[in-house]
Amino acid sequence: MDARREELAGLARRLFAHPEVGFQEEQASAWLCEYLEGSGFQVERGICGLPTAFRAAYNRGQPTIAFLAEYDALPGLGHGCGHNLIAASAAGAGVAARAIVDRWGGRVLVMGTPSEEALGGTGLMVQGGAFAGVDAAMMVHPGVRDALANASLACATLDVEFLGRSAHAAARPEEGINALEAMVLAFQAINSLRQHIRDSDRVHGIITHGGEAANVVPQLCAGKFLVRAADEEYLEGLKERVLNCFRGAATASGARFNHRWGEVQYAPMRPNLALGQAFADNLSTLGRPLPAPNLRRPFGSTDMGNVSQVVPSIHPSIAITTPEVPPHSREFAQAASSPQGEEAMLLGAKGMAMTAVDLLADSGLLERVRQEFAGAGPQA
Repeated sequence: MDARREELAGLARRLFAHPEVGFQEEQASAWLCEYLEGSGFQVERGICGLPTAFRAAYNRGQPTIAFLAEYDALPGLGHGCGHNLIAASAAGAGVAARAIVDRWGGRVLVMGTPSEEALGGTGLMVQGGAFAGVDAAMMVHPGVRDALANASLACATLDVEFLGRSAHAAARPEEGINALEAMVLAFQAINSLRQHIRDSDRVHGIITHGGEAANVVPQLCAGKFLVRAADEEYLEGLKERVLNCFRGAATASGARFNHRWGEVQYAPMRPNLALGQAFADNLSTLGRPLPAPNLRRPFGSTDMGNVSQVVPSIHPSIAITTPEVPPHSREFAQAASSPQGEEAMLLGAKGMAMTAVDLLADSGLLERVRQEFAGAGPQA
């Protein structure tokens, strides 16, 4: 891994310099596929009907270990998510793990998982069967704290629109139905709802279209919202309560209300502690001990949670900056292109590759991982 340090850092820098949002990661996907093909992997592009998704395999049998590469960026913020580091880390871990596959057999996959930030590409891949036959899955996320395991929130995406009637805002306002006012009412209702939901749960959104001109009563107002909860059962009830906020605003304003839930819902993360402990032990040997898991406060949502519901999985994080820096910010983006970020990327790749060594060479560890996932061992 140290011998490939500069090429992996260079890959992370290229991804950072050319940010692409969800399902538009054509260049990022191509660069990763080319790198893995040049390293002896067999690459399938466009899997599960997703043009920027891929599966890269180095195969000598079973079991199968998967490293997940995320590479989408945030609109306006680029890699303020640090996904350039996730992608390079997964690629590096996969290439490094070839040596143990050659010696002990097994199969290593690098899974290209697009559009994690908004549209749940990994969740769509789970639905499409991309993780069938995988025995363990790993990814390492850059963060503001080191963490062996992270809790995450179930999350549903909601697109909404209010349809009113345009009119001259000064001469004949009484003939209009103001779709923007309906959306403002809905925001106020959601603000009132927040004090009556659990501390862990979240509802937040933006207006994506608010009208055409200040002197025209807006006939169309559209928005995008995220509804999050610590578990999927509570999320279903919360979704209906949120819809009632929009329905009430439609009734009050006279506007018509349309909505559409996203194609895939993010599941909460179910970390496998047996697998996580193996990763933590390896990071300790590399001089970076991880604190014990603290799953009381979720960090957000990830469609790696969908993978963790069907395959034993881990999603640890390695700090690339201080806790005062918020993720999804310009300051965090700067950290994702810093020497500290590249060091964390390399460390995560080493830890994942070493954990793959443990899984492929120690059948006892893999059995403990399987037993925990089946419910016979520790559960997070």
